Amino acid sequence: MSNLMLLGAALAWGSTFVPCKIAAFSLGTFSFNGLRFLLGSLFVLAISGWRLRGLSWPEVGSGALAGLVLFAGAAFQQAGLAFTTAGKAGFITGLYVVLVPLLLALFWRQRSGWNAWIASLLATAGLFLLSAEGRFSLAPGDSLVLVSAVLYALHVILIGQWVGQMEPLRLAAMQYLACGLYSLAVGLTLECLSWAALRSVGWTILYTAVFSVVVGYTLQMLGQRDAPPAVAAVILSLESVFAALFGGWFLGERLAPVQWAGGGLMLAGMVLAQVPARWPSWSCPWSRPAYTESSVQRTPE
Repeated sequence: MSNLMLLGAALAWGSTFVPCKIAAFSLGTFSFNGLRFLLGSLFVLAISGWRLRGLSWPEVGSGALAGLVLFAGAAFQQAGLAFTTAGKAGFITGLYVVLVPLLLALFWRQRSGWNAWIASLLATAGLFLLSAEGRFSLAPGDSLVLVSAVLYALHVILIGQWVGQMEPLRLAAMQYLACGLYSLAVGLTLECLSWAALRSVGWTILYTAVFSVVVGYTLQMLGQRDAPPAVAAVILSLESVFAALFGGWFLGERLAPVQWAGGGLMLAGMVLAQVPARWPSWSCPWSRPAYTESSVQRTPE
């Protein structure tokens, strides 16, 4: 059930690719993100019955920090897009698939199974074929997009750490509210927001608020209650596959054979991530019990 929820989140995010692209012609990025996240927070609060009584400071702080990470990730990604191609940006952003188990091992001392590592590498290779079509060259904005990939990986890890300790819908509402306020504050400062633009693309704000924010991020939180972060990252990376499919259906963007192969590799990585696996005992000799005199098997005289 957790894996299906994460797959649903990837599908919901992938379906918002088309309306986001349409909105980009009329609204600034920060204004668009601010409005849809604020609207999404209101929807979640309405669904949960406005359950804010007894809201603790840890819940408020966790929501504010998760919202800040989301806001910063989107900001760095958008800044990098001005200096690199959309295909490369999609591939570099998707590197959070392999960054999640790496960060868990380095800073949280949590080791993922061998299948999670191989699944992450398969998903990364698939992203390379799907987004960059097997061609890659460095551009000035690539480093900015890489920062956003690290931030998205951190967001997946933080949600995995907190969602089992807090009520998911309340944490979700606080995260959306914080991200919306951060984004709208920057948007009102740096961008021009007009009523005519809001009327022309108002449906995109409503659609992405429901499917990207409410459905996507809420399913991510509910799914990560029982799914390890490394496995969750592999499943969530299928957002790129769904985005490519929806782009082909509604915008006429056709996939090349190499891109179909990339999608197949990502699906293979998702399947492999579901295989229960542990590191073999011989791979960690330092974890064997220390020698003690009582551990020696004595033979009767």
